[in-house]
Amino acid sequence: MNGTGTGRPVHLVGSAPYATAEEMFRAAAEHLGAHIARLPDGEVGERDSWIKWQHARIGRSPQFRPVEVDPVYVPVPPYALVEGVTSADEIELPDLGYADAAIDSFKTFDRLTADGTIAPGVRFQVGLPTPLSVASIYVVPPSRALFEQVYGRAMGKELDRIVAAIPADRLAIQWEAAVEFALLEGIMPGHLGDGMLDGIAERLAGCVDLVPAGAECGLHLCYGDSGHKHFCEPSDAGHLVAVANGVSAKAGRAIDWVHMPVPKERDDDAYFAPLAGLALKPGCELYLGLVHTTGGIAGTRRRIAAAEKVVPEFGIATECGFGRRPPETIPALFRQHAEVAEG
Repeated sequence: MNGTGTGRPVHLVGSAPYATAEEMFRAAAEHLGAHIARLPDGEVGERDSWIKWQHARIGRSPQFRPVEVDPVYVPVPPYALVEGVTSADEIELPDLGYADAAIDSFKTFDRLTADGTIAPGVRFQVGLPTPLSVASIYVVPPSRALFEQVYGRAMGKELDRIVAAIPADRLAIQWEAAVEFALLEGIMPGHLGDGMLDGIAERLAGCVDLVPAGAECGLHLCYGDSGHKHFCEPSDAGHLVAVANGVSAKAGRAIDWVHMPVPKERDDDAYFAPLAGLALKPGCELYLGLVHTTGGIAGTRRRIAAAEKVVPEFGIATECGFGRRPPETIPALFRQHAEVAEG
């Protein structure tokens, strides 16, 4: 598995409660420099709550209007297409902002790599949400299919700008799928109809194939982290394995890593049992999000021991990003990663 040192590699999902990308880069490099192969910028500023900042951008489109319905996941009104719009070609979206943020943060990343703060070979990691996740949270079901199309095109343009500005051999793109699991668990209304798993895998594989050769591409599979709680507690890793296998089979290019959450309460064999059926292609790294502050290092090691019975080789991570945590707790969390990785 990749990494710049020995022991288990560490993966950082993305967000952190820092004011600037430089603070994130310096803190992660100081505590985890020997264990990370990729480094995100902390999703600072308006990006601090995953896709929350996209709601206002959708609202700038003249083809969408807010509607008063019971929100599914966040306390903001979702959008519906205005009457008469029947084609994605009729819909205008503004720049989504991901390219501007990545290009700006990479300047800092490049400077800190040049001065030795960030180790040579560490890639700059950019997290992007799946269009299906954004559609399912912020758009009402009858309007989602067209929104998905236009948002996917807009995200493709963002990615084109990112890869034009950042050398491919220094770039890692992470596609983030969360709402997909709310759909699979049946707790959110969807628009995919029959064959939901296949539709999710097909869409994610299409995202993967947008990433050009030379750049790395990975998946962050997630059950949510609002208030440090999942939108539902998975009975086991079955849906995670099914999605990972489906995307791996359908994608035309290599997937370099897959990250999966492990609930803090789960150090039992039953949760990890589906991992026996994981069918990732050679060279794809598995990261398990089993590092929790709950239970400390002892709890993390219990979860590692349970996972090792099924998949002996994997890296470690938290379930999701650090963005919703108090800043003063992050150094200790970094240290826990490092101690477990070295152990």
